[in-house]
Amino acid sequence: MPTPELPEDPPTDRAFAIELDDRDPLAALRNRFYIPEGDRYMDGNSLGLMSKDAEAALAHVVDEWRDLAIRGWGEADPDWFHYPERLGDRLASLVGARESEVVVGNSTTVNIHTVIGTMLDAYGAETILVDDLDFPTDHYAIRAQLRQRGLDPDDHLVVAESSDGRTVTVADVERALETNDVDVVFLPTVLYRSGQLLDVEAIAELAREHGALFGVDAAHSVGAVPHEFDANGVDFAVWCSYKYLNGGPGAVAGLYMNEEHFDAPPALAGWWGNDKSTMFEMRTTYDQAPDAGAWQIGTPPLLAAAPLDGALDVVEDAGIDALREKSVALTEYLVSLTDARLAEHGFAVGTPRDPDRRGGHVALEHAEGYRISEALRDRGIVVDYRPPNVVRVAPSPYYVTFEEVWSVVDDLVEIAAQSLYEEYEPESGGVT
Repeated sequence: MPTPELPEDPPTDRAFAIELDDRDPLAALRNRFYIPEGDRYMDGNSLGLMSKDAEAALAHVVDEWRDLAIRGWGEADPDWFHYPERLGDRLASLVGARESEVVVGNSTTVNIHTVIGTMLDAYGAETILVDDLDFPTDHYAIRAQLRQRGLDPDDHLVVAESSDGRTVTVADVERALETNDVDVVFLPTVLYRSGQLLDVEAIAELAREHGALFGVDAAHSVGAVPHEFDANGVDFAVWCSYKYLNGGPGAVAGLYMNEEHFDAPPALAGWWGNDKSTMFEMRTTYDQAPDAGAWQIGTPPLLAAAPLDGALDVVEDAGIDALREKSVALTEYLVSLTDARLAEHGFAVGTPRDPDRRGGHVALEHAEGYRISEALRDRGIVVDYRPPNVVRVAPSPYYVTFEEVWSVVDDLVEIAAQSLYEEYEPESGGVT
């Protein structure tokens, strides 16, 4: 049974939301997650909830640590020695890659350092194109890699400027490529603030036309949006596992390296990126693994990887295409309710309305966004705020219901119409 399609002008009453939930083929997934008591959780784009599957996988490894100790590297089930590669194999279908091209390891920021450094060293790249709406860590890491090679980031980091302050279009990227000599293009798949899903295929083609390598930060899409990295001509990619993959706080990150680059020496070489067949010969010279595994660095953090193993059971049982279908329906419903009920109270939708250009969350813009987000939290509605005026609402397809989306909008109407946000102090910093 497919996810129910919304009519052009969906009814705005609670009964219709309940009807959508009754017809939702993925409704039972919610029962596999721990929902914090009293919460309506709309923050899965920052940290996904714990599933019972993830909890069980973590407990399994903890038990093996207790019972097997160091023997777990070879005798655990599954063995720890090949854990990162095995998880990479499971992730490959979600990003449209060969199993050999995907591995887990490190953190997202560390992976940006190593893949960008690799492209700079292996191909003599000097100039990298990013965008002005990026998540900050991407720029921090790239600037650091440029500096380490004696390249001034102010001269060698080209920024594609958004034409509307919300989105990065193919035209924005093309304009930057036509006016600069660029070696590497590195962009997000989904913008963290607005939730725009970039046209990866079109931008990859543009990069090729201009002789540039193309990589993506897919942190805000993997697990909610199916990708086709191989087919789209992506050279490399990184992502985290704690958002839509529900792998837990600080979960081990993911990395994709197209097989064309398997011979490129990793910029941050480490023991765990050595060929497994020679690791324990303890050579002092690096014997590079023959696949994406080469971009691992240190010993895999098993307790940060095990929950992802369990979480992937949920993804595979649901199917990434079905999850995307429900995600689109949830965000479409939220957009329609915003237009019908919230626009008159000063809210605007800052996310593309075309579902093909929308990720898993909706950016609700309001001049009092920060104080409204605080009022929501006090009502048990967990969202986050991003300056200057965005309340990010992420109805995760794994555990959020249509009725919850309706109820969040209903609370927003009350908060805005009665100016209840005035009870809160203006933005003052801290975790939002």
